Amino acid sequence: MEVATDEQHTPIKQDTKKGKLRYYPYNIHWNYGLLPHPSFANSEVEGAFGDNDPVDVVEIGDSRGKIGQVLKVKPLTALALIDEGELDWKIVAISLDDPRASLVNDVDDVEKHFPGTLTAIRDWFRDYKIPDGKPANRFALDNKPANKDYTLKVIMKTNESRQSLSRDQSLLVSFHLYRSRLIASFLLVN
Repeated sequence: MEVATDEQHTPIKQDTKKGKLRYYPYNIHWNYGLLPHPSFANSEVEGAFGDNDPVDVVEIGDSRGKIGQVLKVKPLTALALIDEGELDWKIVAISLDDPRASLVNDVDDVEKHFPGTLTAIRDWFRDYKIPDGKPANRFALDNKPANKDYTLKVIMKTNESRQSLSRDQSLLVSFHLYRSRLIASFLLVN
């Protein structure tokens, strides 16, 4: 499922690729959604620029969310996925309502309290296009997750991109339509 950012009211609907419904061959074991503002091309890592899609969030808590649910989350780390030459940030976070939320504050805590989770997330996003005949994706930052300070800077930079966008009236309208649907920190799409 994806948020159709190019449609009025940004509905959540099944993702398509080249006009065909898109399916993923591997199960995803986390809640997957987005931050309520887009990541624009001024975000750059190792020569790859942002994909102009909303910033993705992988929520690692124990509860399974529902499509369209809004969660308040604590960002913990970020993975800089390079997908077909474009930067596609994956913010790893935990719901503030999760029983272990107070135990995790940074990447090291994720490894301690959710062992193997970051490796599994990285492997999933690296490999999910291989069954379609595409090469494995790669990760910038030496294939390592960013610490919390770096992650917060990524979120702030994408927020600055959104604010600079609001100077253009035609984009402001679509942005407000988008924002009206996404009130809190994270919207669950899958």
